Amino acid sequence: MGAAIIFIVLFHVELPRSDAFFGLRRCGNIGVDMFLFLSGLGLWYSWVKNPSFKQFYKRRLLRIFPAWLIMSSLYYIPRFNGQTGSVIDLIGDITINWDFWLHDELTFWYIPAIMMLYLWAPLYMLLIQRSPSFRWLPVLMIVWCICVQWVIPIHQAVGHIEIFWSRVPIFFLGINCGELVRKGYRMEKSAIWLILLTFVATASACIYLEQVRHGRFPLFAERMIYIPLTVSLLILLAELFQHTPKWLNSSCVFLGTISLELYLIHHHFVMVYISPYHLGYWPTFVLTLVFAVPLAWLLHQLIQRVMP
Repeated sequence: MGAAIIFIVLFHVELPRSDAFFGLRRCGNIGVDMFLFLSGLGLWYSWVKNPSFKQFYKRRLLRIFPAWLIMSSLYYIPRFNGQTGSVIDLIGDITINWDFWLHDELTFWYIPAIMMLYLWAPLYMLLIQRSPSFRWLPVLMIVWCICVQWVIPIHQAVGHIEIFWSRVPIFFLGINCGELVRKGYRMEKSAIWLILLTFVATASACIYLEQVRHGRFPLFAERMIYIPLTVSLLILLAELFQHTPKWLNSSCVFLGTISLELYLIHHHFVMVYISPYHLGYWPTFVLTLVFAVPLAWLLHQLIQRVMP
């Protein structure tokens, strides 16, 4: 989770397309897929331990909604125009960011997306417990993504939220993998070569698409490549973190703990004030973290104290 939020911050820092780092920077978008896969995996642990719909929704609501409600209020209320705006629309944006669902308004889009996935997750987990063959449903979800892009009636109806549909398979795949991780499944040692091949092939394809063909292909196609890229990257990171210094691992754990708050704060409350100075890519990234991390930690601590 800590690595994922770093990738997302790197993705949000502006960079000219002519820069040689542009394609790699664009691939930082994979941080969202990492979040979703790991969230799905963690949900399976939680569900197996206590398969209660009530407790599941309560825990998810308490984890996401307080931080979201605070930050969405701070963002949307100052921008509300009483003469031209609608109070109902304002309430909808603050509570569930409904303009994302209606008009593909991408501010904080991850929050309504993950809340929708959490809504369906217990039903899916109950289903695959009773009928394990339904673990193949993510394949049909990929088919649905293709239909959303190219079947015209479907595209006209729900194509505006393609950014959501193309992330659905990786979330439920994470749930599917939860049981393998929980039972301590270990791949044979030779499988590392397959993992490396998968990572190199998919990462190279994504970097090329973004560096050379950005804007000239439907993004959902690249997000399908993100699926094997995400899984292979996470396996490699899990191996890497067994050999990195403790201080680095602890730092990533800390960032992972406040990843939700950091996501809500870094772009629209910190980076937006640093970017106009045009300090360069890496100085902007570092300064964003310097200011956003303490604010995210304070928000996390506030919520923990109010709603322990």
